Amino acid sequence: MKRFFGILLVVLLTVGQLTGCGSTAAVNEKDPSAQTDALTSIYNGELERNVTLRILENDTAIEQGYFKQLIDAFNEKYKDYGIVAVDANMDQRSNLADDGPYGYGPDVLYQANDSIMKYVEGKHIYPIPAESLEHYSQIPEHAWDAYKSEVDGKAYYMGVPVNIQTSMLFYRKDMLPKDWETNWDKNKNKVPDMVENWNDLYKYSKSIVESGTGKYGYMRSLYDVYFSSGFLFSYGGYIFGDQNTSPEEVGLSAGNAEVGANVLLQLASVMNEESIDDSITVNGYSRIADGTYFAMMTTPDVYSLFIKELTLEYEKQGMSTEDAKALAEENLVVAGLPLLPASGDLTEENPELIPLKAMGGINGYAISAYTKAPNASLAFVEFATSYEMIMKRQELLGSIPAHSDAAKATGGVSEIVFNNLSEGNIVVMPSITEMVQVWSPAETFFTDLAKDAFRTSDKKYTSLEELKNGLKVVDQQIYDAIHTLSN
Repeated sequence: MKRFFGILLVVLLTVGQLTGCGSTAAVNEKDPSAQTDALTSIYNGELERNVTLRILENDTAIEQGYFKQLIDAFNEKYKDYGIVAVDANMDQRSNLADDGPYGYGPDVLYQANDSIMKYVEGKHIYPIPAESLEHYSQIPEHAWDAYKSEVDGKAYYMGVPVNIQTSMLFYRKDMLPKDWETNWDKNKNKVPDMVENWNDLYKYSKSIVESGTGKYGYMRSLYDVYFSSGFLFSYGGYIFGDQNTSPEEVGLSAGNAEVGANVLLQLASVMNEESIDDSITVNGYSRIADGTYFAMMTTPDVYSLFIKELTLEYEKQGMSTEDAKALAEENLVVAGLPLLPASGDLTEENPELIPLKAMGGINGYAISAYTKAPNASLAFVEFATSYEMIMKRQELLGSIPAHSDAAKATGGVSEIVFNNLSEGNIVVMPSITEMVQVWSPAETFFTDLAKDAFRTSDKKYTSLEELKNGLKVVDQQIYDAIHTLSN
């Protein structure tokens, strides 16, 4: 790693000399030391003029109109410089390593931390002069850590956190049983038991399936590692050793992770076979809207898509758009994740409950090392991560801010998730390139696990020992893929 940053240092110094680029005056005033920091020396001059910045944004942000508001506001602010931000018009999963060297990549990209950090080793992104940013202190260390690389004991940040991605429970309040306040609220806290713990959600889901109405309670595509892995983490599993920084150790089978796998197997038994593949991921918005599903786990930034579908459903029933949207917002509830039984038995009465440690990510902005306007790109990143724009993103998309001031101002679920990150109940995806080798083997296991709920005489996972062995195979597959590739 030190050798890599030594090479990167030479590259950045050379780029700075060739382009004469550097930070804005505002950056220099706030943190003069940024000018002399070798790894961020590209930001040491004036804003480039008459340049076009290609921005790669999240598809949902584009579809829901947030991105247009963002670039319109930025372009207005910097019109005197002739700086114009435009949609990169690329798939949100485009690979900078493939596109950048040929001039097709964006100047600024918005992605999850594991996606952004895979570009560090190939020198595809520039370090950010983080401490010079106005909102630096509003972003907690846990969020900055997702973008941190260290050289000789000094931290460098390769991206700027924007929002926290993690699992949330979405459910239809109007699909609760009419007697929930008397029969489904044991602790009388005015919160339905089935959204507070998995045992009651399992029980309620089973009752819905057994009613023969063709409806379901909780639904989720179990093959999806992002959502299913948290059940392993909750009982001692992890991805990599040394706090997810060392691929020399793979630990999805560690601790009592097989207990978490068994919880998923029990949940699959009250779903249908769409839980095996990505069907629920694709149709979840419409199925929640038409009442086929009661609840679903997904990320907070797709809240607007649920509201859109539910509004359309109410409009079909003859309501005006305004009334339909108001009712949709009333009936769709976003909550924290239910608590798990310490035993892993979803049929246990009055179980000891523990938090579900969910996989999460820190989405943010990074600057391409192929940009011809690093200072203008930095200006865009600072503008896009300002308090005003973070709050606008939250308002339009329902995202969870990674900024403490914005999370506090938003309150509710945002503050809960922000606190969960600080308390360690959100396991941030490892920011190392080896993470790419995790997805396929883990997806294969979770797919097979979901299938087992629908097998008859040929079931594969009839004991915790078999689940443990299955997870050990996944660990070995990931390890082999990482080290075969490195060799």
